[in-house]
Amino acid sequence: MVVLIEQSELTRPQAEENNDDLVLDGGFSLLKSPSHVGFTVPDINSYGHSFRNYYDESERNKSVEELYRQQHTNQTYEFAKKMREEYGKLNKVEVGIWECCEMLDKIVDASDPDLEESQIQHALQTAEAARNDYPNEDWLHLTALIHDLGKVLLLPSFGGLPQWAVVGDSFPLGCAFHEANTHFKYFKDNPDSNNPAYNTKKGIYDEGCGLDNVMMSWGHDEYMYLVTKGNNTTLPSEALFIIRYHSFHPLYQTGAYKHLYSEEDVKNLKWLEIFQ
Repeated sequence: MVVLIEQSELTRPQAEENNDDLVLDGGFSLLKSPSHVGFTVPDINSYGHSFRNYYDESERNKSVEELYRQQHTNQTYEFAKKMREEYGKLNKVEVGIWECCEMLDKIVDASDPDLEESQIQHALQTAEAARNDYPNEDWLHLTALIHDLGKVLLLPSFGGLPQWAVVGDSFPLGCAFHEANTHFKYFKDNPDSNNPAYNTKKGIYDEGCGLDNVMMSWGHDEYMYLVTKGNNTTLPSEALFIIRYHSFHPLYQTGAYKHLYSEEDVKNLKWLEIFQ
């Protein structure tokens, strides 16, 4: 996929050094975490909707759990590597951003237990919330609008991939699966769990190698990350970090996989926390 963006001068995010909590205009206080071991996510967002309620007894949550069973069983290192090689060619479709946003109306995210709005509504609401809270960070507004566009992988023109290969939480491959991952129990059926090269804490990685060098599970986040990089985006590195890791919930909720962080990852975590 090629995403067409009219070029403009994007405001570069400025890191702020202070010890106060971050307070968003929407009224939420985001507790800063100096050790980056996670942060507290509010129970509802600025539109009054709940976050990540996976364990209530409901038919929807049963179907969500089944999706995670399939995802955790099938998302292996070799699978993700193969998908990166195939979709990294960026030879599927060429569309503009708004056209791609409109395509989202054909999509249902079967992994989300909370979201009742259409995907295009979610994109617009996220962008508006970013604009409201950070009016001078135009790069963040655009990032919020496009962060989920990779879900077009569910459509036939982009390969028609199954839900487990597109949506749901993302996680590192090539090292042991962390228990902080949603529905962790289903990783027991993943072939990588029995591969001695992949089932230790560090696996194939060196400590502090940086998340950019880690193979992540394949999905909409990874695809949009490849699209932006492959099209020589003018978005800053903080934006790419948000796009690639916004579904990597153990990263910013519990500080899991901290041993893989680079100094750059630690800096970018501030913006991922704000985005969430």
